[in-house]
Amino acid sequence: MLRLFTRMPSSDNGSCATRLAVGVGLLVAGVVGIAVIVIPLATVNQSVANLAAGGLRCTSETEQVAASGYAEDSIPENYLEIYQEVGEEKGIPWNVLAGIGQVESHHGRWDGPGITEGHNDWGAAGPMQFGALDGSAAGNSWGGEPIMPVEDRPEEGYGQDGNGDGIVNVYDPADAIPAAADYLLAHGAENDLRQAIYAYNHAWWYVEDVLEWAEKYADGEYTAGASIATAVNCTLTAEGGIIGTAPDDLIQAVVNWALAQRGKPYVWGGTGPNGFDCSGLVMRAYESIGVTIPRVSQDQWNYGPRVPKGQEQPGDLVFFDVQRAGEPPGPGHVGMVIGDGLMVEAWCTNCGPIAVREYDSPNRSPIMGFTRPLEAPEAKAQLESRE
Repeated sequence: MLRLFTRMPSSDNGSCATRLAVGVGLLVAGVVGIAVIVIPLATVNQSVANLAAGGLRCTSETEQVAASGYAEDSIPENYLEIYQEVGEEKGIPWNVLAGIGQVESHHGRWDGPGITEGHNDWGAAGPMQFGALDGSAAGNSWGGEPIMPVEDRPEEGYGQDGNGDGIVNVYDPADAIPAAADYLLAHGAENDLRQAIYAYNHAWWYVEDVLEWAEKYADGEYTAGASIATAVNCTLTAEGGIIGTAPDDLIQAVVNWALAQRGKPYVWGGTGPNGFDCSGLVMRAYESIGVTIPRVSQDQWNYGPRVPKGQEQPGDLVFFDVQRAGEPPGPGHVGMVIGDGLMVEAWCTNCGPIAVREYDSPNRSPIMGFTRPLEAPEAKAQLESRE
């Protein structure tokens, strides 16, 4: 959401190097690769957080931390109770909700416009600063009027009657806090909490602020990285099957190679072995079986036949409509499909390590389409020459 006060966001180099930047990226990859600490792959960890249906599964529920003395002294009693109750009910760390409440409105105690009535300059309202004004910069993610009877609530939007009083009220923490939890869930919190917080307010400094407060509010050590640990280490789908089961041994080798890179860092322009960008990861995965595909995502998009959505299979590439000024035309991001709506990818500088994530997700750019590299004539010729 849009806060009362703003700060310059931290920079992010994006997803994939372009043709123009590959040479520089390779040099960067070599230098950075020496300095980073690679997170090792591990076996399935039964203590990490559960992910949503269609994603990964390692446990059955999200553990809630106890409140620190600082939280009990600094968060209003009614807010603390709501944060904890909603966190338990929704499966969102309550202290992260509290972190958002602190950064957005000091738990409803700031005097600025839009906290207890009206809107701020961007159209945000309430203690969790939901966009609640049609046509404003913040939009209307609340849905409908800031205060409305339950029966007038439109289907779209996150506004809800959290306390059962018959009124959907953006200024009431009992309504706004569970709405914020639903927003985070809808934007992939169970898969990647940092990305969901980023979706709430598109700035990485905001994510860091929220998580710093979340750590202060937790009793003992707290980390928001459980979902990332799952995406790096977990080997089961939500249904309990093995992730990345490919249709044949050759494609299986490609998928296995890509999955084995999980935990390594995203490096802009990187082609390994210590770090990769998105197109560098999939290029090296196919190179592992002796097939050379183009280096950058825009060229990879034109390599291999298109695959209709719904017919993609492990080993296929999924491309996203990420285009930036000065870059060649075509998709600016790519991942490798591993089945069950999941892909393995190197996402971006601030997005965490190479990991498994859902590709058809509301916090992702639109999907441009899928391709099947091994069906390209060039790939078939390379494989035949090896026989």
